[in-house]
Amino acid sequence: MADNFWFIVVAIGPILLGAAIAYALLQRRRLTDREKEQQEEAIERLYDKPPGGREPHPHSR
Repeated sequence: MADNFWFIVVAIGPILLGAAIAYALLQRRRLTDREKEQQEEAIERLYDKPPGGREPHPHSR
């Protein structure tokens, strides 16, 4: 009985784990072109201004 358990753990376990990982990778949703564009715009807005919305003083160190 214990031999059967270890056979399942050692031989079939990694196969099932690999199948689950492969399935998850195949089911990932890709961004559409519009979603990619929106993402880029949001990144530009995020990094356009420093925190607080103020421009840095030209003479500050």
